[in-house]
Amino acid sequence: MKLIQSRDNAYYKQLKRLAESGRERKKRGRTLLDGLHLAQAWEAQRGPLSDLVVAESALSGGEIADWLAGRDCTVIGDALMRELGIVDTPSGLLAVVDTPQPAVAPDPDADAVLLDGVQDPGNLGSLLRSAAAAGVGQVLLSAGCAAAWSPKVLRAGQGAHFVLSIHEDRDLADFMDVYRGTTLATTLERATSLYAAQWAGPLAWVFGAEGRGVSPALIERAGLRIRIPMPGAVESLNVGAAAAVCLFEMVRRRLT
Repeated sequence: MKLIQSRDNAYYKQLKRLAESGRERKKRGRTLLDGLHLAQAWEAQRGPLSDLVVAESALSGGEIADWLAGRDCTVIGDALMRELGIVDTPSGLLAVVDTPQPAVAPDPDADAVLLDGVQDPGNLGSLLRSAAAAGVGQVLLSAGCAAAWSPKVLRAGQGAHFVLSIHEDRDLADFMDVYRGTTLATTLERATSLYAAQWAGPLAWVFGAEGRGVSPALIERAGLRIRIPMPGAVESLNVGAAAAVCLFEMVRRRLT
């Protein structure tokens, strides 16, 4: 094991740039996984990790120390781990990985989730997690979305990334135009209740940015406009919550 205790160390500087800069992650084609859960999820789906970083205190005992037994890793001081600033409370374990790229083009005959300008990392990670849990295999993100493979989105996704085909910077309108199933956009205007709407075949769900919602151009292209009935005294749902409601209504119908 190699011990790093100085923020002037060249390897630590690389970690810092990866933690702080989306441009650096894109340039190098690498990102950071924070926490034992993500490391284990990666290895379950993608294979062994080779570039591991651990906080010095995490080696004193516990599940991280047990998991690292026999593995080669870089050890950094606890203060240096906190200074990376990936999350408010560091887990004590990082993995540096090559950012996965989708193996195939988006499939116009398969279920899909389309995200239009979702910028909050927590919401984006939650959406990816819901898509994976509902059995949707592909997610398309418009250029205005947060970076799907940023450490904060990865942390919120809890491993969902590794079972999805994630397509970033996509023209959602173009995909909707060639999609051979039913496209559904969530909106409050001239929309059918989620529970009354009729659909069949593969579905492409379109969810929009926090506050703005789905763009008018995509709503116009949608085969169905969907609203979630809300009898309570609120105007709208968080986009992550709305997506979960819609996706699991789809699941419910398919299982009954």
